[in-house]
Amino acid sequence: MKIDRMFGALNISAFGLTAQRTKMNAIASNLANAETTRAENGAPYRRKIVSFKERAGQAFASTARQAGVQLATTNGSHMAAGTFATGSSESAAGGIEATETQDGAAPRLVYDPGHPDADANGYVTMPNVNVVTEMVGMISASRAFEANVVAINAAKAMAKDSLEI
Repeated sequence: MKIDRMFGALNISAFGLTAQRTKMNAIASNLANAETTRAENGAPYRRKIVSFKERAGQAFASTARQAGVQLATTNGSHMAAGTFATGSSESAAGGIEATETQDGAAPRLVYDPGHPDADANGYVTMPNVNVVTEMVGMISASRAFEANVVAINAAKAMAKDSLEI
């Protein structure tokens, strides 16, 4: 048995932990700058969004094939068995990639004529950050992080128990 297979569950959860940490860092930055009207570029702060995608070279079909699972289609419109794109299982790093981008939504306009950044009409351009949305995202990322920790602890317990046999 290859050592990589033995630690597969740990690697998957580690990628999940890293991705959720990236998401929590972006949310923390959004919350910290929710009232920042002038960032380094002189414009209001732009909300950061983290998106997840599969890393190149690691396909679900190849992982299932390594585990000895035969994929089958249940509907004629599904991809035919064996036509899944796969990478080399030896060189595939696998996991997910967390990409941080800026939200393209328009900033909020708030009427505050006494603010130093107010325009001629008294409106201040505020960041496009909604505190409630960010808190919901933080709770979601925190729960996903906790789930990955539980999965790591379960994998460690199984490895330990298998060594005691």
